[in-house]
Amino acid sequence: MKSLTINASQRESVGKKATKALRNAGQVPCVIYGGDTIVHFAAPEIAFKNLVYTPDVHTVVIALDNGTKINAILQDIQFHPVTDKILHIDFIEIFDDKPITVELPFKTVGNSRGVRNGGVLRFNLRRIKVKGFAAKLPDVIEGDITNLKIGNKLYVTDVASDDYTILHPDNTVICMVKTSRTAVADDDEDEDETEGAAEGAEAPAAEA
Repeated sequence: MKSLTINASQRESVGKKATKALRNAGQVPCVIYGGDTIVHFAAPEIAFKNLVYTPDVHTVVIALDNGTKINAILQDIQFHPVTDKILHIDFIEIFDDKPITVELPFKTVGNSRGVRNGGVLRFNLRRIKVKGFAAKLPDVIEGDITNLKIGNKLYVTDVASDDYTILHPDNTVICMVKTSRTAVADDDEDEDETEGAAEGAEAPAAEA
């Protein structure tokens, strides 16, 4: 997974008054859970631009002003209901020997046969929840849809990997090719029907 570094200042005062003062100064109050102690810190809102406003998932190095660096991943974020400004961010500290649970974006690869024949690709999942070690997790999970015909589905089991465990039931559909008014029969299906008709036809009667 990609990693970002955020330069931040550790904060001792965590009350409402101190938090309000931070926000008024353009800072975002944050907290890191999962380690031996809970760490409170703050950083300028612009520092989170490439972390928050992107479909990608990143690990984060929180570089505190006291020289401490903490590896973490974004857990939760709160926005102002009117202005959409970032109000607060929760992080979870990550370790090399402990797996993490994240939702990775899904991306299709290839050009579906069903779509070429007029079908429509519909998504049930845009992100896939997985568990694994941060160092082995990909930036995005890719699924090949080249051979999907109209009515075919791509399941989470089709994108399984030894690098992570998928936290969805095996029968969970990621995407499928649905028919449409402009859809036409698949060439292979036409050939199968033709071959089946030829095999089932009666042989001509022998002349007397």
